[in-house]
Amino acid sequence: MHVTKRKLAVTALLACTSLATPAFAQSTSADTQEAAPSGQDDIIVTAQKREENIQNVPISIQAIGTKKLDQLNITNFAEYSQLLPSVSFQALGGTPGTNVVYMRGVASGGDGNHSGSLPSVGVYLDEQPVTTIGGNLDVHVYDIARIESLAGPQGTLYGASSEAGTVRIITNKPDTSGLYGRVDGEVNSVNKGGVGGKLEGMINVPISQDIAFRAVGFYQKDAGYIDNVPGCRSFLPETNPLGCTATNGGISVNNAKFVKKDYNDTEIWGGRAALKIDLDDNWTVTPAAIYQDTRSHGSYGYDPRVGDLKVQHFYPEYRRDRFIQAALTIEGKLGNWDLTYAGAYLDRKDFSSTDYTDYAEQYDHLYASVGGISNYFYFKNAAGATIDPRQNVLGSDHFKKMSQEFRVASPQGERFRVVAGAFYQRQSNDIHQDYQVPGLAPALSVNGSPGTLWLTQQHRVDKDYAMFGEAAFDILPNLTFTAGGRAFIYDNSLIGFFGFGRNPGNGFSDSPPNAAGSNRTGVAQCFTTSGQRLYDRDTDTYSSSLTLLPPAVAGSPCTNLAVYAAGRGLQPVNTQGQGFTHKLNLTWKPVQDVLLYATWSRGFRPGGINRRGTIPPYAADYLTNYEIGWKTTLAGGKLRFNGAIYQQEWKKFQFSFLGQNSFTEIHNGPDARIRGIEMDANLNLGALVLTAAGSYTDAKTRKNLCLFDDPSFSCTLPGPGGEANLISAPAGTRLPVTPRVKVNGTARYTFDLGSIKPYIQGIVAHQSSAASDIRTAVIQTGTGAVVNPAALQGRLPAYTIANFAIGTDLGSYSLEFFVQNAFDERGQLSRFQECGSCSQRPYIVPVTPRTIGVRAGAKF
Repeated sequence: MHVTKRKLAVTALLACTSLATPAFAQSTSADTQEAAPSGQDDIIVTAQKREENIQNVPISIQAIGTKKLDQLNITNFAEYSQLLPSVSFQALGGTPGTNVVYMRGVASGGDGNHSGSLPSVGVYLDEQPVTTIGGNLDVHVYDIARIESLAGPQGTLYGASSEAGTVRIITNKPDTSGLYGRVDGEVNSVNKGGVGGKLEGMINVPISQDIAFRAVGFYQKDAGYIDNVPGCRSFLPETNPLGCTATNGGISVNNAKFVKKDYNDTEIWGGRAALKIDLDDNWTVTPAAIYQDTRSHGSYGYDPRVGDLKVQHFYPEYRRDRFIQAALTIEGKLGNWDLTYAGAYLDRKDFSSTDYTDYAEQYDHLYASVGGISNYFYFKNAAGATIDPRQNVLGSDHFKKMSQEFRVASPQGERFRVVAGAFYQRQSNDIHQDYQVPGLAPALSVNGSPGTLWLTQQHRVDKDYAMFGEAAFDILPNLTFTAGGRAFIYDNSLIGFFGFGRNPGNGFSDSPPNAAGSNRTGVAQCFTTSGQRLYDRDTDTYSSSLTLLPPAVAGSPCTNLAVYAAGRGLQPVNTQGQGFTHKLNLTWKPVQDVLLYATWSRGFRPGGINRRGTIPPYAADYLTNYEIGWKTTLAGGKLRFNGAIYQQEWKKFQFSFLGQNSFTEIHNGPDARIRGIEMDANLNLGALVLTAAGSYTDAKTRKNLCLFDDPSFSCTLPGPGGEANLISAPAGTRLPVTPRVKVNGTARYTFDLGSIKPYIQGIVAHQSSAASDIRTAVIQTGTGAVVNPAALQGRLPAYTIANFAIGTDLGSYSLEFFVQNAFDERGQLSRFQECGSCSQRPYIVPVTPRTIGVRAGAKF
């Protein structure tokens, strides 16, 4: 019934477009651009907070316009990032909306946890930041003016989470010139999978000569292609881990309830609307809103030990990710200066269920010497009998972001030009993770939550304040010097609960025990009315006579992640910082249509809080960029050839990993050095248009990454408990995730047959191999053995994919047949495991198998 309602809602919005008659059709800016004669179309970008031709912007920037987005049928981040050679990403579990974005090799791996580091790449929707923790906001791409990719630190104009670069999604704005719209539909079939499709539409309505309204609606169904196949798991004392019958007193389970073909389907629906109001010739107000609802089922990573595109999972798996953003942009003039206010409020909620059977399987093996995971964690029911130790993780995040920016810009035609402003942002996340073990005894569960083995219930707040500006001065008509800076303050905090339960009594000394797991986390470490923790680690004593303070975050039994202040009670764990980032640029135009530039810039990422109290907060990390680049327009305007060569110094980079008991830790690692080159070219011969882009990235650590923090990076300083240290990644280790080489090329040939314009089109994209983990040596939980996470998880091999299309433009109508991933390449986007140092089941997130389909569209 919910699916039917969504389809009806979107269909109703799309149907509105059919109410207009072709007699009122008007050309959009994109239509005008498509009709341009041979030679290069001007691409106007706003990367420097001004409207400028891309060939006059002295930074490494790529822009994919409306025309190309439509031609290549791009609808999401994974598809457009394929065309951006400086962009890479980790698909955390592969589920839509969980991508973590990287640029120019600034990646240490392991990011994306909701209590982890802030992103190093900023993402903007128009003027408003939509950068979020725990996964990129994957905005559906339709009726988009362009996508801008700004490589390198953008710390002056874009701030904290634009350390390595910024991705900007610019929507088409309401237009008072006339009534027009479009409708597009698609049906496709995935090899070894199901049938999917989409329906999209847009309408632009001039309400008066000063007011216009624009709306977009869409519904998309992505077919599944990974099968959940029958399987069994057995736990000690059973000796056959894959046996379906327990013969030695152990527990065996099967996944018969969840066996399903084409397991990983996704539905996406939503809409976008904007109203443009020209108050007078100088002032414009544009309120806008976007809503998107994504519902995914199953697993987007397959288990190669089970088979190609196959898994064996034992609990429900789904994720619902929905967000709404309301934005307001006010633009005007005061004298001949431009003033802009951009404010937005984003509300994002996600709900998920995850099968955690692999964790139980691995730890059953690691703790075999003590009878397996059930004995180690005391998995018993109320009667004292051993129970099935598998876990089902139910999680949710409620993310809110409020941002405001005010800036002024002097006249663009003056010899001395200034852009300056102020920025404020507050983002919060209510984090809930419930690790459920059905039948777990109440005395062994988290207090007040029967059946919950582990609970994370936290409230995170990240605040940013900044003043910024850039000034440009034309030393000569063809020589410009630009200087910019940003003074910033960040204030980040975390409070709440994480860990196991601890009911009245003496813990593990009671019989039967009244707690599961460690006393290093959970209720045992909660604050009492005296300001002490319930369990004293120094004296190894536990007192049931102490009274716990009420929880600071609703839904938790008490609070163990906080600071106790006499007279003020529990306060969030807090870290603050301030600093300054800069940018210096020299731009020279030796001849017309040739621009050369040199840049020295710096970006940063704020520090934050580690959940485990024994691990200190992590500090901000900084990226310094040295870059020279060129922008050229040649062959009478038919050829554009741009590029940049750079070296970046990444100081004490933040490094996230699954530590002991698969608990996320964030540390400051060593320095890294990144060298690279990126280029793109576009040749327009009229009927034939060719484009190519590529990058080479050499990213390496400059010092050792140690298992335990060691300021000398010699990895000889013992751990906090006196543990022997070791080198987890030696100096010179390549940073993970980013391929050394990434290239793509497209070709489109259009036949001129009067009013009918048939075309053929192809795109080829290649990327070289990359490591999925930076670490080559860690201590394995349970065994104490030294293992190699990078080898256990496996490398991401090189791959090449090709897409082809043939179609025709019939004026107001279009029809196209296409094949994506034509050779059914099993390219690997990322690899992941459910537990730290696992040696059993690394999962592979593949590119979508070969997809064949047809799409049609109509404009009016």
